[in-house]
Amino acid sequence: MTTVPAEVLVLGAGVSGLTTAVCLAENGVRVRVSTREPPQRTTSFAAGAIWSPYLVSHPNIDEWGARTMQELEKLAGDGQTGVRMVTGTEAGRARIDPPGWATRVADYRQCGAADLPAGFVSGWRYTVPVIDMPAYLDYLAQRLTQAGGRIEVDPAVSLDDAWIAVNCTGFGARDLVPDGQVQPVRGQLVVAENPGVREFFAEHTGEYSAPTYFLPHGAHIVLGGSAEPGRVDLQPDLETSAAIVARCAEIEPRLRGVRVTGHRVGIRPARPTVRVEHVRWRGRHVIHNYGHGGAGVSLSWGCAREVAGIVADLY
Repeated sequence: MTTVPAEVLVLGAGVSGLTTAVCLAENGVRVRVSTREPPQRTTSFAAGAIWSPYLVSHPNIDEWGARTMQELEKLAGDGQTGVRMVTGTEAGRARIDPPGWATRVADYRQCGAADLPAGFVSGWRYTVPVIDMPAYLDYLAQRLTQAGGRIEVDPAVSLDDAWIAVNCTGFGARDLVPDGQVQPVRGQLVVAENPGVREFFAEHTGEYSAPTYFLPHGAHIVLGGSAEPGRVDLQPDLETSAAIVARCAEIEPRLRGVRVTGHRVGIRPARPTVRVEHVRWRGRHVIHNYGHGGAGVSLSWGCAREVAGIVADLY
């Protein structure tokens, strides 16, 4: 056992940073989250979001995704978390083999022709967590505070600020580490009044393109989406929003003429593989937890538990 300073610094207050900080704090570790932006201004705020750990690479994806699914299922019983279990369809415009993580969902079944919208040729149905990110980020921040952790907004986030630092900065890791393998993929979605849609729909694609999806959250519904590699501006593009609504309405006619109440834009931190790794850096310990692409929510608890285990081994 090694004697170490009592406080662990977590850099970043998106879903990866907050979830990691919660795991550490609930393990009895003093935690400080340092972030350039408060949780409600991070990329995580702009996520849809639905449990679907795809378009991301790492040997532990299935394990991390399964652990996250278990945690989110538990949270779905609490109306304050923003997490709900929703049944729906994930489908492709080309014939696709379902990934292993999908077939292991309890009520998974392959779609028949009658289950698929026009233009889609294969897919599956299941019940998975759908997450209202503004509510969920508030929940995580409150849970962290209750466990004794704290969040500080600091424009000068640095790995030099603690003996043990956990890097959950997402796209920010490109400059912070620096890591040139992290590439921006801009995503945009539309928030609208829900005209009565109860099931989700998500297009399954094999690459970053413009997937079509809609995710009901009770009185409102999130419509997506877009994927623009290399673009980093956060100003909503109203033409993109109009195209998103039109594509969703082709699949679900009740969305035609839907009343739009908001737009969200975020930068996905795409990387060839997720980085969850402990390194020595300038005599300090740095644990990286970034590069989740569009699967940050879907892998959040699994990666956070792994980081917490690494930190425990340092004590």
